[in-house]
Amino acid sequence: MHITQDVSNLIQVALDEDIPTYDVTTRGIFPQSSLGTARIVSKENGVLAGMSVAFNVCKLVDPKLEYMFVKNDGDNIGPSFTDGDFDNIAVIKGSINSMMLAERTILNFLQHLSGVATLTRNYVNAVKGTGVTIVDTRKTIPGMRRLEKEAVRIGGGKNHRMSLSDGILIKDNHIRAAENIELDLVGIVKTLRNNMSHTLKIEIEVTNLEEVELAIIAKADGVLLDNMDIETTKKAVSLCKGKVFTEASGNMDLEKVRRVAETGVDLISVGALTHSVRALDLSFKLI
Repeated sequence: MHITQDVSNLIQVALDEDIPTYDVTTRGIFPQSSLGTARIVSKENGVLAGMSVAFNVCKLVDPKLEYMFVKNDGDNIGPSFTDGDFDNIAVIKGSINSMMLAERTILNFLQHLSGVATLTRNYVNAVKGTGVTIVDTRKTIPGMRRLEKEAVRIGGGKNHRMSLSDGILIKDNHIRAAENIELDLVGIVKTLRNNMSHTLKIEIEVTNLEEVELAIIAKADGVLLDNMDIETTKKAVSLCKGKVFTEASGNMDLEKVRRVAETGVDLISVGALTHSVRALDLSFKLI
C-alpha cells in the first residue's frame, strides 16, 4: 500500500486517539530500557492487507523499532498455510514500551483491511469463470476510503468511483430534481455531455426495463441495475448488449452473487466489501 500524506495523517489521528499522553500500564511496569520481540500472527484464514500501514505505525511511534515482513499484502494467511497453530505475519523488535504503544493501532488497521481483502477475494472466487468484475462502492468508513479501496484491489476486486469527482452516475434523486429545471433523462445526459469532460463516462441508475430503454435512448455509457431480480436482470442485459455496459447492484451477498454474474452483467458492485466487513482475527504476541 502506498502511504500518501492523507494516510499518514490518518495513522497519526489513530495514534493520538489511543495515546493522548502515554500508556500508564506499560510505563508503570517496564523501564524505558526494556527490549523485546513480538510477532503478529493470523488465527484464521484470510488475505493479508495493510502491511505498509503497520510498518508506518511503528515508525511514527518509534523510528528505532524493527519491523520485519514475514508475509506481504495479498498473501494467503492463517492456520491452513502453516505447520503451527498460527501463521506469522511480521516480527517486531525493540522497546517494549514502544511496541505496546503501537500494538492496538497496528491491529486495528491490519484486521480491518485484511477483512476487506478477504471478503473481496471470496466474492471474486464466487464469480470465477463468468467474466464478471467485482467492484466496490463509496460506502466506506469516513477517512478510510483510500485504504479500503486499496484492500479491495489486493483482494482481486476493482474500484468504482473513488469520489464524486471521478465519474458520472445519474441516480433517482438527480432525475427527480432535474424535473424542476424541465430536464428529462435525455436532456440530463445531453447537458452533462456539454458541461463535463468527454473523458467521463455516464452511467444511469435504473430499476426496471422501461428505465433501461430510456437510458439507451439517452445514449448513456452504462446502466446500474438496482435491486433487479434475476429474470429482469437477464432481460436488461439482453437489451443493453452491444450498446451500454451493465452493472448489477443492491443487497448483494455471497449466496446470490454467482446467479447474478451468470446473467451476463459486466460488473457487480458490492457495498458490503467495505461497509459491513468483519475484521480478520489477528493477534500481537510478545515472545
